[in-house]
Amino acid sequence: MSKKIVTFGEIMLRLSTPGFNRFVQTQSFDATYGGGEANVAVSLANYGFESYFVTKLPEHEMGQSAVNHLRRFGVQCDCIVRGGDRIGIYFLETGASQRASKVVYDRANSAVSQMNSDEVNWEQVFEDAAWFHWTGITPALGKRSLECVAAACKAARKANVTISCDLNFRKKLWTENEAQQCMQPLMEYVDVCIANEEDAEKSLGLKAANSDVDSGELHETSYFKVAEKLKQLYDFKAVAITLRESFSASRNGWSALLIDEKDCSEPYRSRRYDIQIIDRVGGGDSFASGLIYGLLSKTNTKDALEFAVAASCLKQTISGDFNLVSVAEVEALAQGSGSGRVDR
Repeated sequence: MSKKIVTFGEIMLRLSTPGFNRFVQTQSFDATYGGGEANVAVSLANYGFESYFVTKLPEHEMGQSAVNHLRRFGVQCDCIVRGGDRIGIYFLETGASQRASKVVYDRANSAVSQMNSDEVNWEQVFEDAAWFHWTGITPALGKRSLECVAAACKAARKANVTISCDLNFRKKLWTENEAQQCMQPLMEYVDVCIANEEDAEKSLGLKAANSDVDSGELHETSYFKVAEKLKQLYDFKAVAITLRESFSASRNGWSALLIDEKDCSEPYRSRRYDIQIIDRVGGGDSFASGLIYGLLSKTNTKDALEFAVAASCLKQTISGDFNLVSVAEVEALAQGSGSGRVDR
């Protein structure tokens, strides 16, 4: 019997410029859908889990289109609340070489940001669930969204469901002070904390020494200390930090570290991949979903981390938010050379 996984957050309409066109030059946009927790839900459905996504979407055609998109990839949509006036939108301009990608949000007053916590029967949602995942993006949408996250966490904890949080700080949604005031109290419900190089500092106030994310240089020992401190402060069962070396918009180094109570009592750093970027949006979400899959399916947590890093590496070679890869493809990369030779 497959495990039931629940995620809660916002799915948005994504409008991206074709190829590497800039906003000011494009005459059309490619349309798809995506959002942190929705991306995780799709990956986990693709890996064979019973994946449920909770959100609120308008009853009009654009809301239905988003639901249909999720269903296309096997996500269970029974817990989606219908109502509100609009779906959030984000515009994406894909960068290249030394020109960074750009994101412009148009998500104010989206349906999910206006959702009240009592619109969802959280007790029913978490019945027979094994895992609940949320990100720091959702409470950043406003007071009601924060209340919904808190209600979901309390219900998941009551149901003895493992809870993971990807800190996912977004400076266009709130300040560091606002993030820390909201995120720190929520950490009491979290079992598995996921972060990138900056998230621990921006969302929880813990900075890694001797590292500069803009220079592409990472000081491994500093992030080991951050992971250890996070685990100690909040009593997490596991802490994972993704490590992105941004040499340019087109080429990144990619790895991660993990500390837990089982196989990684000392911080363990994964294999490192040198990625030629196609689309890095959703890279962190593909890592989170890979880690959830690994922690639920692998006997060794080091193997879980290697699966997550390989899954995320593959995602960044795929256009769109969703990681459209199979378990077999991820395993092949995690256990192979990663040379990219034709499979025939």
